[in-house]
Amino acid sequence: MLNRVILIGRLTRDPELRYTQQGTAVARFTLAINRKFKREETDFIDIVVWQKTAENCAQYLTKGQMAMVEGRLQVRSYEAQDGSKRKAVEVVAEDVRFLTRPGTGSQSSSDFNSKPRQQDEWNDLGREVAIEEVDFVDPHDEVPF
Repeated sequence: MLNRVILIGRLTRDPELRYTQQGTAVARFTLAINRKFKREETDFIDIVVWQKTAENCAQYLTKGQMAMVEGRLQVRSYEAQDGSKRKAVEVVAEDVRFLTRPGTGSQSSSDFNSKPRQQDEWNDLGREVAIEEVDFVDPHDEVPF
C-alpha cells in the first residue's frame, strides 16, 4: 500500500502553531493549489505539521509564500459541537520546503544572495507539451549514465 502526497502551492494564511499537553509542536496551514480544467480552479488543502518542522514553518512561512509539502493523506472522523458526525481530510506533512523568501513571490529560498529570477521556475509545471518538444531516446543507444 502507498499513501504519498506531494503538493506545491501558496499559503492562504500564516501557519498557526500550538503545543499539545505533552509539549509537542503542531502547526496548521492551508495551501492553495491552482489546476486547470475547463477553466482555472483552485483547491485548498489543509496541512498539519509536527515537531521541529512545525516550529520552522511557523517561524519562516507567511501568507502568500510558495511551499512544497510531502507527506500522507489522512482522513479522520470527529463529532461537531452540534452532535453531528464529520470527517476532516488533511495532509500530514513529513517534509516542507520553503520555495520563496518572506516578502517575495518568486525567489528561491535556497540562495538568498542570488539575483531575482526572470521567471518563476514552477510556472511550466503541468503545462501541455507538443510532441515536437519531446526528446525521444532510441532504445538501442547506450544510456549516458
